[in-house]
Amino acid sequence: MKIDTKCVQAGYTPKSGEPRVLPIVQSTTFRYGSSAEMAKLFDLEQDGYFYTRLANPTNDAVAAKIAALEGGVMAVLTGSGQAATFFSLFNICQAGDHIVASAAIYGGTYNLLAVTMSRMGIEVTFVDPDWDADRLQAAFRPNTKAMFAESVANPALIVLDFEKFAAVAHANGVPLVVDNTFPTPINCRPFDFGADIVIHSTTKYMDGHATTIGGVVVDSGNFDWMAHPDAFPGLTTPDPSYHGIVYAEKFGKEAYIRKIVVQLMRDLGAVQSPVNAFYLNAGLDTLALRMERHCRNAETVANYLAGDDRVSWVNYPTLPGSRYEALAKKYMPNGTCGVISFGVKGGREAAERFMDALRLAALVTHVADVRTCVLHPASTTHRQMTNGQLAECKISPDLVRLSVGIEDVSDIIADLDQALSKV
Repeated sequence: MKIDTKCVQAGYTPKSGEPRVLPIVQSTTFRYGSSAEMAKLFDLEQDGYFYTRLANPTNDAVAAKIAALEGGVMAVLTGSGQAATFFSLFNICQAGDHIVASAAIYGGTYNLLAVTMSRMGIEVTFVDPDWDADRLQAAFRPNTKAMFAESVANPALIVLDFEKFAAVAHANGVPLVVDNTFPTPINCRPFDFGADIVIHSTTKYMDGHATTIGGVVVDSGNFDWMAHPDAFPGLTTPDPSYHGIVYAEKFGKEAYIRKIVVQLMRDLGAVQSPVNAFYLNAGLDTLALRMERHCRNAETVANYLAGDDRVSWVNYPTLPGSRYEALAKKYMPNGTCGVISFGVKGGREAAERFMDALRLAALVTHVADVRTCVLHPASTTHRQMTNGQLAECKISPDLVRLSVGIEDVSDIIADLDQALSKV
């Protein structure tokens, strides 16, 4: 099936007499006829459901759809995008380990890595995604366990050079973990270019309607954990909490996700509710259609802003002359996303006046849904960062993040025009 069809058909195939639409299995627990049956589930000798904190049929169907869209072997839903980021890294890192991460990432992710995970004894070195391979290589250490980046950086809109990052990561025997939230698998499939693990904040384009918080971790199944047994003991050595099973031996290509499900989800519980998974699935049905409209509208708006003398600069990857135009054409030939960043002449105060004057576009702490919205990252999502960290993330004080929705583009431009006239 083509990816547009997978958006609608993948993950759930009803049998005769079953619901045509994926049902919500709204139950915390599941009944069995004997203690012996239950024991097999708890010993991981048999697949099945016994408690929704670990797995649920609705969640699994939606995770399977997203895995199909990304071209992965298995996926797991999480309660939020932040949980997906944390699980993707903590699944293979422990105290004393190290991560190399792009500095151009979402502010919440930056804080997760730089503050919270550092308190757990996991260090991170941030790198400029535009550095050449030699400079990236210099950031690696013997205890580095993962490389992390975003496909299209939020909100700097830097397009990742996947093949460069993947080559450096694999030369050091570690997986490349990529946050693919902005382009979605409709516009970019990181596994095709060497990434090993993909995550999403499904809260954004995948849900698409600003109704459900969620995340997902998808594994390509391509990274050979047993080729690096000393580096990834959580996957290659016995787990005493499951009678000594070795995940990489027992589950093969599914080992990475299985470990998240039966160990991290068991102990940390960042599960997505079945109701949220149901709403997410409804959003996925129209993902391909929406992404086409988001990108078409965003390109029109970006060109409008680039030609307006009240705007100091515009960043959109497919704009002619953009620094990332070539990478966008290489990795995302059908479009990138609906997010634009730009500056209003007059600096930060002018940007605030502009945003306050908008009528159609809403000032909200969100991005990437059907409604056009706007945000000032330096004073909101990235507020906890120092000026130096903001510069490292390539976020200027005047940067406005505009998430272009699927409304009629002439109405979006009219709203921008009237707001700019009030600056």
